[in-house]
Parts: sequence; C-alpha cells; structure tokens
Amino acid sequence: MRLLIALPLLLLLVLFALSNTAPVRLHLWPTDYALELPLSIAVLSAMAIAFLLGGALVWLSELAQRRRARRAEQAVRLLEAQVQDLKARLPQAPLP
Repeated sequence: MRLLIALPLLLLLVLFALSNTAPVRLHLWPTDYALELPLSIAVLSAMAIAFLLGGALVWLSELAQRRRARRAEQAVRLLEAQVQDLKARLPQAPLP
C-alpha cells in the first residue's frame, strides 16, 4: 500500500527535478556568498529543510507530553501495586 502512494509521488518528484534544470543564483545577505545550482535542487532543498525543521519542532513540543505520560504510567504502576498489597492484606472470608 505504501508503494502505491509513494511511487506516483516519487515519479512527480523526479519529473520536477528533470524539468527545472535552469541555473539559479542564491545570495546570502549580508555576505557576498552566492551559490549557483539548478532550480529543482534549490526548491527541493528548501522543502527538505522546512520538513526537517517542522519535524524537529513537533518532536520538541511533544517532549513535555511524553514526560507527563511516563509519570502517569509510573503512578499507575504504583497504585496497582498498592491495590495488590491491600487485596493481600484482606482477611480471607469464606465464600457462602
């Protein structure tokens, strides 16, 4: 199923890269540094950087939730152990 979704997207990606080979010059302001590369590489690189930065931001925002979930799991384990201990302390009443 993944292949059925990924294959057309990869085909479009390759067609985009092959269709946009005109050189483009990228300048880094305020320096005099400039880089000349094909338009498709510039666009795909910018998309990849944006994707990675977005993933990093989501990962960082989830850290607090993961920490809360770990604490909640520890509390559940502690409470379950207490319940088992209290059940063990109960006097064994005969069943009617």
